[in-house]
Amino acid sequence: MKPKPMLFHDRRDAGIHLAKTLAHHVSSRPLILALPRGGVPVAFEVARALHADLDLLFVRKLGAPGYEELGIGAVVDGADPQLVLNEDVVRQLGPTPEYIRAEMRRQLAEIDRRRKAYLGDRDPLPVAGRTVIVVDDGIATGGTIKAALKGISKAHPARLILAVPVAPAEVLASLRDECDEVICLYEPYPFYAVGAHYVVFDQTSDAEVVRLLDAARQERSSQSA
Repeated sequence: MKPKPMLFHDRRDAGIHLAKTLAHHVSSRPLILALPRGGVPVAFEVARALHADLDLLFVRKLGAPGYEELGIGAVVDGADPQLVLNEDVVRQLGPTPEYIRAEMRRQLAEIDRRRKAYLGDRDPLPVAGRTVIVVDDGIATGGTIKAALKGISKAHPARLILAVPVAPAEVLASLRDECDEVICLYEPYPFYAVGAHYVVFDQTSDAEVVRLLDAARQERSSQSA
């Protein structure tokens, strides 16, 4: 008999379920990093339950010279932004160090623009020495999240955890070497798509991201007080 498919009502419902699985990390005072935009409602519920700081984690692909859709790597946002190169592609195409630096600056400028839109002038929260939980609403191919984990690892967290409601088992297996712990509530087969495991999977708006980040900051301020 096939197991009954797991359905989350919406992203915040998924976050509530995910938070229960992560409850044992509350004593480590973790930093929750959400991939915008869809990861924010999930991460908000995790941060609320764990009385944790919430911040955003931006990842931007570095395009190859003349072929912007082909990624030679990625830059990962943070207090200490990190460059993650796809060594195989770099060897094949041979972009110059000057090109890579210029492309990194260009993508960091776009990250800065997006961060200001969501968080104003607030700086990214430091990662070094902290338990960091990276949260998204699900994983399909894993390319973006792998770059994110590689980048965060370079910033020296004390412990790095990936937590998602749903993802294919084979993709999760490819990510386990990139972090200390992987938490996933449901590993369906066949997978189809992330949205297939939600009743409501509409697009998360910029306004909702801003509202949830403000609410998370206010809750942390009241807890500290």
